[in-house]
Amino acid sequence: MKFLKIAAVVCASFATVTVAQEAPNGITVSGQGVVALAPDMATIRLGVTERAELASDAMAQTSEKVAAILAQLDALAVAGLDRQTSGLYLRPVYDNRPRDDNAPQQVVGYEAGNTVSVTVRDLTKLGPLLDAVIAEGANDFNGLQFGLQDNAEALIAARKGAVADAMARAAQLADAAGVKLGNLVRMSESSQGFMPMEMKSAQMRSMDMPIATGEIDVSAQVTLQFEIKQAE
Repeated sequence: MKFLKIAAVVCASFATVTVAQEAPNGITVSGQGVVALAPDMATIRLGVTERAELASDAMAQTSEKVAAILAQLDALAVAGLDRQTSGLYLRPVYDNRPRDDNAPQQVVGYEAGNTVSVTVRDLTKLGPLLDAVIAEGANDFNGLQFGLQDNAEALIAARKGAVADAMARAAQLADAAGVKLGNLVRMSESSQGFMPMEMKSAQMRSMDMPIATGEIDVSAQVTLQFEIKQAE
């Protein structure tokens, strides 16, 4: 039993030494690169909501208006692959007025809704498209996102900027510490690409006002680890 205890202590000590020897030494820094671009596409979620006494009437009214909206998308040359039904529902509408007794709420009608996601690849069509679908009965606006169709070149530039930023930080730290940078021994990336710029949900009313697209940031983050050069 004593032999086993001694062996365990020796093994634990050896493991501690091994971990200590493998602990990284040097300078570790992170850098970020950002490239700002004007968006060249947008994704919108628009829909129709209708109420009627009968479930069939609510659904029929909704379907009729959605069909008219799809016809407008055809007229504006929005490809079939750039539109998709993203929500469809039919639910009862209850009488929510206060009641003196404990009787269950009464169904007073039905509400039907249909939502379509549309990708607009020509932003000059965005304003006219919104005006057209509102005219055909679209009364729900569930989001507008601006994005990029291709961010590959911007991401390359952002990565280069991130590496340059990290190397500059490492040089500053080494200079402040009075040491010299050695070889680059490790590099990792945690890039996010670009995040779509989104407008919050709102009830659709009028789209006569101009739409400001702004800019989208394509970002990259890297972490570099350098050795510290030993004094000669």
